[in-house]
Amino acid sequence: MNHLDRLRAALQGASVDGLIVSHPDNVGWLTGFTGTYGRVIVTPKDAVFITDSRYTLQAEEQVSGMPIRWFRSPTDSNEFVAEQVRSIGASRIGFESANTTYAEWERLAQKAAGIEIYPVADLFGPLRMVKDPDEIEKVRQACALADAGFQHVLRMVQPGVTERDIELDLEFYIRRQGAEAAFPFIVVSGERSARPHGHASDKALAPGDFLTLDFGARVDGYNSDITRTVVVGKATERHREVYAAVLEAQVASIEAMRPGVAAKDVDRQSRELLAKHDLAQYFGHGLGHGLGRVVHDTGRMSASSEDVLAPNQVWTVEPGVYIPGFGGVRIEDDVLILDGGVEVLTKSPKELLELP
Repeated sequence: MNHLDRLRAALQGASVDGLIVSHPDNVGWLTGFTGTYGRVIVTPKDAVFITDSRYTLQAEEQVSGMPIRWFRSPTDSNEFVAEQVRSIGASRIGFESANTTYAEWERLAQKAAGIEIYPVADLFGPLRMVKDPDEIEKVRQACALADAGFQHVLRMVQPGVTERDIELDLEFYIRRQGAEAAFPFIVVSGERSARPHGHASDKALAPGDFLTLDFGARVDGYNSDITRTVVVGKATERHREVYAAVLEAQVASIEAMRPGVAAKDVDRQSRELLAKHDLAQYFGHGLGHGLGRVVHDTGRMSASSEDVLAPNQVWTVEPGVYIPGFGGVRIEDDVLILDGGVEVLTKSPKELLELP
């Protein structure tokens, strides 16, 4: 069943007459389109892709299985969407309430006189969480490229090299392979490694620094997300203690993952293990998130999560400990849920590396 058929089944299950798909991530999942403006009108029998004159050639290359309609200035985009709804004979159509502002709805409703435009709760989240074989293969390729990038950049880890130098070299390597950076990379060292989402700076690496690298590649629209922490020079006993605790929590969390397990239970286990080492107070974020067309895709592995693991979902698993004045450790892998267990898609070594 392709993505359009899966959406139609979800529409039927939710008793929705049809839907105007507008969020770029959902449009991309449904059609493969990567431009900045796209809409898809979907009903049980019809589907129409809409874009503007900037993307006519791109849409012809990327979108298949439905007619493509486009407009140019001075045509109003909402008026054109309303015309396409009328052209397929729909008198009622839903919109993505989770991703549409009141002002956007108001503008569309004004142009769609005679058509009932009503809000529809998120249907895409559960659909996008479960990947098809093609999506899994793209994530797998993105993970392999991230692993290669990690091996490539290790040669730069030595005193005197700046965080920014490492960030730029890593991103350049990934782009040279024909991919994109999945997100702005996190490269932080020394006391700065206690910043979970710190940005690379001009700080030079120094002996005794933790160095945390959080990065990923985007291959054909799908992402990887990996984190590794190393030590510059010789590790101290405290370095080893903190790193070993985070690694223990990460490995145990992955071992606990299988279909039917609640995401919040996996998150809780990681915290209990860190508490055993008196480190849980330094772990403030969720254990992981869904991964796919978006880096932080649908699905959360946290104390408040309602998600349940199921086959063909891809999750990040990334416990971290961040101690002000000392530094931080995060270890992150991308994990595919299988019928009988899991497959770790990121293969970079996890033993504590002392570099160079």
